[in-house]
Amino acid sequence: MTRLPLIEESEAPSDLVARIKRERGGKFLALYRILAYSPKVAEAWLQFFTVIRQQCGLDARYRELAIMAIAKLNGARYEFEQHIPFALRAGITQTQLDHIESWRASAEFSEADKAVLAYTEAITRDVRVPDDVFAGVRGKFDEKTLVELTATIGGYNMVSRFLEAMEVHQE
Repeated sequence: MTRLPLIEESEAPSDLVARIKRERGGKFLALYRILAYSPKVAEAWLQFFTVIRQQCGLDARYRELAIMAIAKLNGARYEFEQHIPFALRAGITQTQLDHIESWRASAEFSEADKAVLAYTEAITRDVRVPDDVFAGVRGKFDEKTLVELTATIGGYNMVSRFLEAMEVHQE
């Protein structure tokens, strides 16, 4: 049970609901049914994550790898489950998803994957990124990609924290 009742479509601004459904696969997801209590926040949220997910050049594999790691690190089961189909479409295997928490010891991940996972873990757990961890991603990605990866990690940490604070655990 969420901490706030989920807003029904009829209770939210119709233009906002239409945009959410258009940009999120035709669904008015539980996350947005909470965000809709503040239409301005919901609109800004939608805009930011539409850019992150649909308008950046960051490879979908690295985006989803970071999102899945964040969800596991923050205990955000809903976020993890919602992104499984995206992760699989982005080329992440079910075996890799099963090993996301033990990525360091797993042979399932490439060096670039491990650099992304180390960077994601550092930002999520410690905020400050050690120089050697940053050097790992810096050696694999250009400046634009690093900005997009960092924004993705920061943004999806916000998502998991919001979901957990509001106890959004299922659709």
